[in-house]
Amino acid sequence: MKDESGQTQISMITQIISILCGIALIIVIFVPIWRIQLDAPQYPEGLEMQIHANKLAGDVEIINGLNHYIGMRTLHKDDFVEFTVLPYIFGFFAIFGFITAKARKKKLFYIWALAFFLFAILAMVDFYNWEYEYGHNLDPTAAIKVPGQAYQPPLIGFKQLLNFGAYSFPAIGGWVMLLIGLALLGCLIFELRNQKPFFKCMLCAKRTAALILMIQIVFIGCSSGPKPIHFESDNCDFCKMTISDSRFGAEIVTKKGKVFKFDDLHCIKAFLKDGEIDTNEIGAIYFVDFSIEENLIEASKSYLFQADRVNSPMGSNTVAFGSKDSLETYQTQFSGKEVTWEEYLKN
Repeated sequence: MKDESGQTQISMITQIISILCGIALIIVIFVPIWRIQLDAPQYPEGLEMQIHANKLAGDVEIINGLNHYIGMRTLHKDDFVEFTVLPYIFGFFAIFGFITAKARKKKLFYIWALAFFLFAILAMVDFYNWEYEYGHNLDPTAAIKVPGQAYQPPLIGFKQLLNFGAYSFPAIGGWVMLLIGLALLGCLIFELRNQKPFFKCMLCAKRTAALILMIQIVFIGCSSGPKPIHFESDNCDFCKMTISDSRFGAEIVTKKGKVFKFDDLHCIKAFLKDGEIDTNEIGAIYFVDFSIEENLIEASKSYLFQADRVNSPMGSNTVAFGSKDSLETYQTQFSGKEVTWEEYLKN
């Protein structure tokens, strides 16, 4: 249906849902949006922090006290610009929804819905970055220090942090936001159902996406090269510890392009011996070059050296070099022996 100016109008169902979404967005301003819960033996009832649009609530002071011991920054409302702007953003989207319902113009509704989806994505990215910042940038003078340990809570779900189990889930406001997103998505599909040019464009997009997917599959299948290990953030696929020492590490790349990363040769050896992967699926194995930090070299082209004094993370005390000269240089500094990868696997 079109209005007097010739512009296409939204349906009455979409108009009503736009009003309800606007009201719901106002409610979100006054209720908790997210919650992080910590469970540990010394806190049988658990600790909970609630994140509102404009403040933090719950057991914030107790959590700050615990954070101090492990070197995490304490949490204060004034440290987050988000608490200043979020209520206004929710208010803006609520008013936008009311205006959309009043005007009933499809283009206006499309802009509102897509802007909301973009905001939701950016909000989750911002939340993840906030968790990463607080979980990784630790005070080096903290009373409790665990090498390689980070304390980033999960974005959503569960994660074990020392003796604390950390749960991260939406609160009332988060679930309301999810319902708003689903409602807007449903209305968006409903309003576009008769837009033939749109569906032609979607068909073209699907074909393009299929072509891109095929290219990616071919690329992944043909590429057996190593993928960078992100030290201080990637976890070992065997012992689950954070890979923190850039002089040690290993990697398996399957024929299909899947990557397994390890913090020590001990872990990749145990991973293979435990049958965690079918050896027929392995495309290539790489080791970190001890003489060139973070540089990965193919196992078949590497030279392994064992010495107690190298002190590898998980006790293999075995390192890899990309050249014989590099190995011999370090051999004069450490008392040890050269071994092959096959010999190391048999020990």
